[in-house]
Amino acid sequence: MSDRYNRLINALNNGEHILIDGATGTEVEKRGVPQLENAWNGGGALSHPDILREIHEDYIRAGAHIIISNTFATHRSALEDAGEAHNFEAYNRRGVELACEARERSGAEHVLVAGGLSHWTWIDNDPPIEKLKDAAREQAAIMADAGAELLMLEMMIEVGRLEAVLEAALETGLPVWPGLTCRVDPKLGVVLDAGEPLADAMAIIEQHNVDLVNIMHTEVTDINACLDALTPLWDGLVGVYAHASEYVDDGGFRWNFNDVISPQAYQGYVEQWLAKDVRLIGSCCGTGPHHIEHLANCHSYHQLS
Repeated sequence: MSDRYNRLINALNNGEHILIDGATGTEVEKRGVPQLENAWNGGGALSHPDILREIHEDYIRAGAHIIISNTFATHRSALEDAGEAHNFEAYNRRGVELACEARERSGAEHVLVAGGLSHWTWIDNDPPIEKLKDAAREQAAIMADAGAELLMLEMMIEVGRLEAVLEAALETGLPVWPGLTCRVDPKLGVVLDAGEPLADAMAIIEQHNVDLVNIMHTEVTDINACLDALTPLWDGLVGVYAHASEYVDDGGFRWNFNDVISPQAYQGYVEQWLAKDVRLIGSCCGTGPHHIEHLANCHSYHQLS
């Protein structure tokens, strides 16, 4: 583990609060980067690297101490769906490199660069588990080689796919933080987005060496219930980066930026999560650097150096 990671995890274990970034995928869309068909907003690292690097720099200036590569949508199956599989290594390597370059250009050596991995599909074209695991193993290795010091699994919505991606990512030797996307089912309580109980996901995570679990890309109004359900299942560190807006309902995947939660309203929810001993705070789809800047100005987050 890197010195940067050790300093960060020690601060978290000592009760400090750490601020991470907000959305990158929707932010590149907001700044005019065209989408990849069937792979959402994953194309910026190759088509518009200056814009993506600038977004990372904006989050660093806003106060984020962890920035996540814009690689949520560049796993192999998504790129295959987009006809971009030949650029699999390039998208993932360059995605991490741009985050590292942003750190260097910002003179922010304390900032940790995380590689983001997912298994999400935009056309319900899930690969077989073994194929998913092989691809995640390759993706994680590329990110580690490119300079990622942490791997963050994002929108883990199915237990079997969570297990495959988690085990593949851990093979790099880097720390891995699973990010679970949850919802509240009226009959079953808190479940992963695909419908399986949160307890089943945590049973898998407990079998592995994991320092922190994130509840992410989950409605802000559901986070408190998710945290209450998580508490008896997990005694490790917890992070939250929620969202509160959706796609435009036009059959595509463009984001509705008109209904994004305000920084002030988001901060109101954050105060509730901090009171439940959440140590890591960020935000997700639709939010931007102004949300992170507002959070930084409203609470005393640990100042890493």
